Parts: sequence; C-alpha cells; structure tokens
Amino acid sequence: MKIVILGAAGFIGTNLAVRMGSFHENTLTLVDKDRDALDRIHISKAVRINRKQMSLSMATGFDELLRGQDVVYHLISTTVPTTSNHLISEEIRDNVELTSRLLEACVRCGVKRVIFLSSGGTVYGMEHPCPLKEGMETNPINSYGVQKVMNEKLLYLYQYMYGLDYRIIRLSNPFGPYQRPDGILGAVTTFTYKALKKEEIFVYGDGTVVRDYIYIDDAIKAIINIGNSEGDERLYNVGRGVGTSINQLLKTIEETLDIELKVRHIRGRPVDVPVNYLDISKYERHFGKLNPVSLQEGIKKTADFMIKEYL
Repeated sequence: MKIVILGAAGFIGTNLAVRMGSFHENTLTLVDKDRDALDRIHISKAVRINRKQMSLSMATGFDELLRGQDVVYHLISTTVPTTSNHLISEEIRDNVELTSRLLEACVRCGVKRVIFLSSGGTVYGMEHPCPLKEGMETNPINSYGVQKVMNEKLLYLYQYMYGLDYRIIRLSNPFGPYQRPDGILGAVTTFTYKALKKEEIFVYGDGTVVRDYIYIDDAIKAIINIGNSEGDERLYNVGRGVGTSINQLLKTIEETLDIELKVRHIRGRPVDVPVNYLDISKYERHFGKLNPVSLQEGIKKTADFMIKEYL
C-alpha cells in the first residue's frame, strides 16, 4: 500500500508514521513543512519511505505528490480552536479551499481513499447532551469546528460525484509522546510538563470544563482500524468515551506524579464548550472494545517520555 501522510511531523502524524512504519508492506510518503522534525521520525529501515518538505498552500502542485498513491491521511490544519475566530475568511481559504484542491487532485490521480482527521471536540457545539453521537447536528461555536464540518461535507460531495472513498475520524483530545509540551494545545501534556518543571499552571475559568482525553497510542490504533476498514460506514467518533473536568485532571496529575501543583485560574474563554465527551459505541460495535489506557497510566507514560526526552 502506498500511503501519504500530510502533516506527518506533527503530534498525531509522527505517532501515525511510526506505527505505520511497523507494517513493512507499506510505502510511506511523509509530508510536512518542518524538515528537521521529519528527519527525527524513526522508522524501520525495512520500510520504503520518502520524506518531503513542503508547505501546503493554494500554489501546491498536488498531482505530482499524489500520482501513484493509494491512500491519503489528511492531518493538516493551519488553525487551532482557541484562536480560530480571528481571521475566519483566511482560515477557510487555507483549510477548506485547500482541501477542495487536494480532493480534486486525488480524483485526477486515482487515489483510492482519503482519511480525514476531524474534531470531536468542536464540531458538535454546545447544544447537545453528552455523550455526543455521530448523528447529532453539528453547530460549532468556533471557526476551527466550522472548517472541519465543511471539509467533512466536501468529502461526501467528492464521493457522491466521483466515487472518491473516505473515512472521517472525529477525535477527542489526544495526549502523549511527541505532543509539544509548551504549545497551546493539549491540557494533559502541557500540565504534566509544567508539573514536572515545578512551573505555574494557568487554567481558564473555574476548572469545571469537561473534556474527553485519550492517550495517543489508543487514538492511533483507532485511526488505523478506521482507515483500513471496509463497508459503507465512513464517520466515527474516537475518544475514551469518558468526561473529565480540568479540576479532576489536575488532581489526577498531582496524585499520579506525587507533585504538588501550582495552579492559577484566569478568565475563561468564549470558545470553550462547557462539557464535551464522545459516544464511542459505534466504533466499538465495528472494531471491538477500545480498552483505552486509564488517564493515570497515560499521564505516567507521558511523564516518562518527557523525562527521557526533554528534562
């Protein structure tokens, strides 16, 4: 199988590439703008691999990249939920119009399937009771979620018009190795890193915001299962299926690492849905029990990785 991973040097992309690299029958093309990060992805020498440094934009020649490929993993986004309402028209151009051009090239080049990483954390909005099911109406309250929904609809359209197969993964909040410990995404990873460094942790609001946290190994297992699946089901939630408040998360980190945390609460953000966790029963009906690692074990694994790599 010839597989392209767009955004291969990011958090999810790196973990996906490493796992895909254990299947020696694959030929991988890893695409990212960060050449150094691409070179740091360690994959068995038995796997055929191409690393391409590219900043994907409206000027990208996708045909050259996709010709002869079987599957495309679309992991790229230029925005994050917390800042995505600032330049909405530019974000739609950079993420939605770009996806349309990518899909057009997939059709021209005979790509068999596109796997798109959507967002279980933003597409549903705040009007539905949790756990959130795939069939619920999507009413995002930030542009990031709107862009994800628009790209989902584009995939449906290209399948309807041209027969381009696809899978959509609405992923909750993954955490673990290779996620930036000092970034603006990933509460578990960021808080764990600050705890290990004895630094102050800033929490937006009163800490009652609830999210669904899944360890990256479990997320990657589910992504690959869905990406390789047969049949007509094309949309799946992926998470741990459990809601955890920020306050509960902080307590779990403190107890797991046996470190007293320094926490400061600051003003809450309007882009934060109060409660969000996913119903993963559809995934488990098709692929069996996910059996995810516990939050405590995931935190311990993440801390061990940080101590080895960063501290």
